[in-house]
Amino acid sequence: MDDKAVYASRIFLNSALPLLKVLVEETPKLRKAFAGKNGTVQVSALGGAKIGTHFVVSRGELTVVCSLAEKPTIELEFASLASLNAFFSGASKKLPRIKGALRAPGLLLATFRALLAMAAALGATEPPTTPQERALLVKLYFYLLSSGISQLNKAGHPAVKKWTSESPDRVFAWSVAGRPDLSAYIRVKAGHSRAARGVYERSKPFFTMSFDSPESALGILLERDDMIAATMEGRLSLLGAPEYGAMLGEYMLLVGSLAK
Repeated sequence: MDDKAVYASRIFLNSALPLLKVLVEETPKLRKAFAGKNGTVQVSALGGAKIGTHFVVSRGELTVVCSLAEKPTIELEFASLASLNAFFSGASKKLPRIKGALRAPGLLLATFRALLAMAAALGATEPPTTPQERALLVKLYFYLLSSGISQLNKAGHPAVKKWTSESPDRVFAWSVAGRPDLSAYIRVKAGHSRAARGVYERSKPFFTMSFDSPESALGILLERDDMIAATMEGRLSLLGAPEYGAMLGEYMLLVGSLAK
């Protein structure tokens, strides 16, 4: 099996899809679409051992579980990892096989609305128009990047695995000044990694990529600004040794390339 397809599928299933919960919670139209809904929605892919992620929806509230469900109400089943990756990267519009659509059509419609909203957000090339939307996109990207790098380590990506294997206990973080709600981090030690949302509070992170505003963060995240120029102008602060900024930037680009 193509290693790149495995890495991309891990990012989509275990890093990108869990963002639906955040997106629904912070988007009024999506909250309304899921309001009062109940059931389990699963996204899966065949080809070798079946893999998937599912959402338990209870009275409109989503709980994400990065594993297969025993009896999902609705299942979006892709024929292969390649077809799943192509769909979520926007390279294909071919829909997966939909199981259980007639059991809960309202839940299915709400799910597709959320998936389309997520695809539009992560596929954006321009910053959103409102401050709230810009902040939400930064949050989604921080969560995706921290989790995505950790997933690549767990999947055995050579470069990422080498980094974590040689690393002592260290925390690498992303943040926006004055916005603790816009933060995420990854903790690495001796080949292990764990991504988390929010501020790491046990001690000062070993390295932090800190932006002065959501707008400055999107300049880098959407690859519209140069990292060196942003640093020179004070829009980006690399709190730690500069070489770690370059390294973290490389892994951010790696996640981005696999998710597109």
